[in-house]
Order: sequence, then structure tokens, then C-alpha cells
Amino acid sequence: MFHVKQKDNMSKQDLLKHLRNIPDYPMTGVQFKDVTSWFMNPKDLREITDELYEFYKDKGITKVCGVESRGFIVGTALAYKLNAGFVPIRKPGKLPYEKVSVEYKKEYGTDRIEMHRDSITEDDVVLIHDDLLATGGTLRASYDIVKMFNPKKIYVNCIIELTNFHSKEKFPADAQVDSFIEMDEFDGID
Repeated sequence: MFHVKQKDNMSKQDLLKHLRNIPDYPMTGVQFKDVTSWFMNPKDLREITDELYEFYKDKGITKVCGVESRGFIVGTALAYKLNAGFVPIRKPGKLPYEKVSVEYKKEYGTDRIEMHRDSITEDDVVLIHDDLLATGGTLRASYDIVKMFNPKKIYVNCIIELTNFHSKEKFPADAQVDSFIEMDEFDGID
């Protein structure tokens, strides 16, 4: 994990005050962390993007893979700042060219993600970005699909990691999985 630094009077506490919590979404008992409240606030969006850039700027990243759909938002801005290409990891039926895919288990069934077959080469250093790591199914599947391309290195990043799920344990020991903010699913609930 890396920590939010004080910059332009922003802090982790300020960001967390702006994070919207949606109880019982998408199902009863889930406390959904809605990061779109950060994306609507230019100061929050800039803070998150700048901090991620500072953390990854010296890692030689050539491609940023954004996980559908909230991973596209900061992922594209980060790719721009890192002077890297952007690769979308999509749900089935969204990509027009030849694809590779991975099926994975979710807490309520199975799902599938896809990438274009020519997205990544063995010379690439890849950063996979998503908004949230909770149960870990989608982000782990994203790691698996990128690994199929055999790039030089893979970094995995999310803005928020819900630590009560222990999802980093689902990744191989050599996978570097970092989060901007670590919190419990029920943090900030009154």
C-alpha cells in the first residue's frame, strides 16, 4: 500500500469524506464504495491521478490496462501521464477485433473478461488498474488475462482495497498488488 500524501490541503481523510457509501447495493448487506463521487470532484480526481503517477512513474510502464468500467477513468489519465498506451479489459461482446478471454468465478456466479489479441507484447511492462479490490475475482481474472501475453512485468493497482476480504491472497506471491487507500467494507458507516 502507498499512502495519500498531504498536497494542496488534501489528505486521506478529505478523500474519505467525499467517498459515497451506498448501503445494500448491488445486494442486501453490501456496502458499496462509490468512487464516482471522487471523479466528479476535480481536486479529488487530480489528487488520486497525481499520487498514482508519482508511485508508478519510474517503473517503466508501457501499457495501462483499465478494468471495465470505472478502471477506464483514472486508467486513461494515468496512461497519458506515464506516456503509456491504454488497453481496455472489457466484458464480453464489447471489443470488435480478435480477442482472448478468461472466465472467472464471482460471488454470485461466473463472468468473463476480454482483451484484444494484439494488446500487449512480451516487451511491455503493464499496470492493471481498477477502482476497487473487494472479493478479487475481476482483478485476479484481469491479472490472469494479462499474464497470457507474458509481459516483462505486471503491476496491479486499485484505488480502494477492502481489507476484510483478504483478496490479495488470491494473487500469486510474486504479483505486486498495491492500493491507494486500504479500508474495511464497513469503515465510515454510522
